[in-house]
Amino acid sequence: MCEDLNALQEDIHYRFGQVKLLAQALTHSSWANEQGGGLSDNERLEFLGDAVLELCVSEEAFRRYPEAPEGALTQVRSRLVKEKTLAGLARALGLDVFVRLGRGEEIQGGRQRNSLLADTLEALIGAVFLDGGFGQARALVSRLFEDCWAAAADLSGGKDFKSRLQEHTQRLNRERPVYALKNSFGPEHDKVFEVELSLPDGGTFRAQGQSLKRAEQAAARLALEHLEASGVLEDEGPEG
Repeated sequence: MCEDLNALQEDIHYRFGQVKLLAQALTHSSWANEQGGGLSDNERLEFLGDAVLELCVSEEAFRRYPEAPEGALTQVRSRLVKEKTLAGLARALGLDVFVRLGRGEEIQGGRQRNSLLADTLEALIGAVFLDGGFGQARALVSRLFEDCWAAAADLSGGKDFKSRLQEHTQRLNRERPVYALKNSFGPEHDKVFEVELSLPDGGTFRAQGQSLKRAEQAAARLALEHLEASGVLEDEGPEG
């Protein structure tokens, strides 16, 4: 295992001061449970790595696209940090080989599961953050995602979430999504609106915003992410 970890550290261009953090990042809960003795798995590191990754990608998107509005930046980030993208990057690093799985998870094909590989990559980022600080984590994310930005930046002409969702539903179902105001609450100067979006196929999504427009955009974003994750839409960004 030590030789494998040395090879992985060379691949990510970062050498751990605390190699145990790297080992933990590669330890799935199924393996830790089988070993007994309270061995730590990678779930806490995944939690941390997810937040670090979002910040790093958000910062880079903000820097790369100084004229892009908030919606476009959110779209870029969403494409880069989605599960399939992360799993693809994890495979490129060989994390599908390095990750330690329990026998049951191994038999069930966990080594090929996108969600498991995406979680492992996030745990790796979290481990680098704890070991070397934010600068090292940001450098790792920058290297990992360098080839993904061009595809992620194809912003469909800068269209917002509602426009993109309407195009997709008209193409797939020849109908438009329907938005309905379900609730509003709070003082007049700080009111929050809750909207329910209904897709032609019967799916519904609820979201809130500090204006009706923002709530509708948030609901449309949830619907797009669901359709992309379920494979209904063609991939619009880098695979992963």
